Amino acid sequence: MDINIKIVDQIDCTRVYEDLSHPGSGGVCVFIGSVRNTTANETVNELFFEAYEAMAISEMEVIAKEATAQWGLNKVIMHHAIGTKKIEEPVVLVGASSAHRTACFEACRFLIDTLKERVPIWKKEFFDNKKVWVTPHP
Repeated sequence: MDINIKIVDQIDCTRVYEDLSHPGSGGVCVFIGSVRNTTANETVNELFFEAYEAMAISEMEVIAKEATAQWGLNKVIMHHAIGTKKIEEPVVLVGASSAHRTACFEACRFLIDTLKERVPIWKKEFFDNKKVWVTPHP
């Protein structure tokens, strides 16, 4: 089992296949989340992400190990960006590789959904006339 967990200033999508490739993997699945330009029909100018980094990394490791145990994964990657992010900029990257496609598809969905539920990362949206914390902020 190979787990690659990071909180970063910028997401690097160029090496993801190299990071997930494994001789025992016939399937590699990746999800990249990026900044979109609208929320609830309002124009978004940018996002800001903040994290409790030590706890975020620890919880991401727990999630990766849970996914690995459940789906028999060979490799897992979970990266999340912090700081100010512009429209179309990637902010989160999760991926899994496994012997078969079903396992890596299911694991990848679990990784992103569970990260959003359990990892202490907070998002603030900036609009023309307001700013809003999307997730509860401590």
